[in-house]
Amino acid sequence: MKTIAIIVSPTGETQLETKGYAGESCRDASRWLEQALGQVTRDEPTAELYQTAPPVRLFHELKPPEA
Repeated sequence: MKTIAIIVSPTGETQLETKGYAGESCRDASRWLEQALGQVTRDEPTAELYQTAPPVRLFHELKPPEA
């Protein structure tokens, strides 16, 4: 499951934690929050940043066209 946690300290500092994202998708998902919350002062990538995204499998059910 993909989640983004926003932690607010008693002094008002905020921290974002993304979980369940592979590769750069975590940064894409949290970019709008970073922009809304202000200047980024520290960035600590987790191991998930260096993982490749799993392949997406799509299944389509086809039915023949009606005559």
